[in-house]
Amino acid sequence: MIAIIDYGAGNLKSVTKAFDYLNVESKIVSDPKEINNADKIVLPGVGAFGSAIKEIHEADLTDFIRNWIFENRPFLGICLGMQLLLESSTESEGKSGLAVFKGECLRFDQGKVPQIGWNQIQIKKKSKLLN
Repeated sequence: MIAIIDYGAGNLKSVTKAFDYLNVESKIVSDPKEINNADKIVLPGVGAFGSAIKEIHEADLTDFIRNWIFENRPFLGICLGMQLLLESSTESEGKSGLAVFKGECLRFDQGKVPQIGWNQIQIKKKSKLLN
């Protein structure tokens, strides 16, 4: 089962619909104990870095997510869910991310925001999800 983490800032319906379409069992969860029973987790995200990381901290999910990833368990961050894995973001000065990866997510200062899609990922292992 895939746990879709609900921390109040994710596009939960879109992610659930995608898994339903693929006939993959998923469940929206927010309790770390329930998430821990999953085989894989997805951290979706929509919105601002600062408010999202605040919700993750308040939901007591920070250490859980970090430990899950450091244990090399299957994890997928979507959009803001991936950005939150960095140490910080210029979008929300003074807010610390999950610090799974060193670095800072940079805000686009000028011009049109580019299309950010799945066309540039590197698939390391076959998966129904990526079909």
